[in-house]
Amino acid sequence: MTAQQPRDEVPVTVATEAGMLALWDPQRFETVVDDDSWEDELLEEDDIVRHIQAGALVPLNVGGDGAFGVLIRSGTEAAPARLTEREAAHQLVASQPYLFVSRGRALMGGIEDVGGDASDGAVEHPTPEGRHAVVVHLIDWQAEAGGQDEAGRPAPGALPDFVVLINPAQSTQGTFRTAVHTFEAANS
Repeated sequence: MTAQQPRDEVPVTVATEAGMLALWDPQRFETVVDDDSWEDELLEEDDIVRHIQAGALVPLNVGGDGAFGVLIRSGTEAAPARLTEREAAHQLVASQPYLFVSRGRALMGGIEDVGGDASDGAVEHPTPEGRHAVVVHLIDWQAEAGGQDEAGRPAPGALPDFVVLINPAQSTQGTFRTAVHTFEAANS
């Protein structure tokens, strides 16, 4: 591990007023250009599940509004993306892999930002074309010594809320997670 940020790693802060962040393939949502077309594609949970099943969208279902730090890290078959030791030490939970079919790029933002172009709230992440397995990790950044400033906000260099690992899907991969809720409930 090096102190420098790898080229395939993008730390972002994204916000939602709809309780869910998302990683999506913008080409799959080119027809989403206004509120009406967004509602036609994403208003109902069944609509979101359809896009998850198709590999067009990965939910980061936070269950609340706000701004969140997200680190997106891509890997290859030869060098898969993994958590750093620091991230792993503060991981609360990881999702099962979601399918993501990329056409060369991905956008990250609030579910309300999903569309064919990067809106004010969405951030682009170059993602190689093809089928990927995406695992979302929830990180307890507040538990790390020095992670917060006096006001309880993330200190410079604090861990993000989420680490999203994007790796090529393996041919042996069985099923992918298709739930809107990113993580299993504690009692399930």
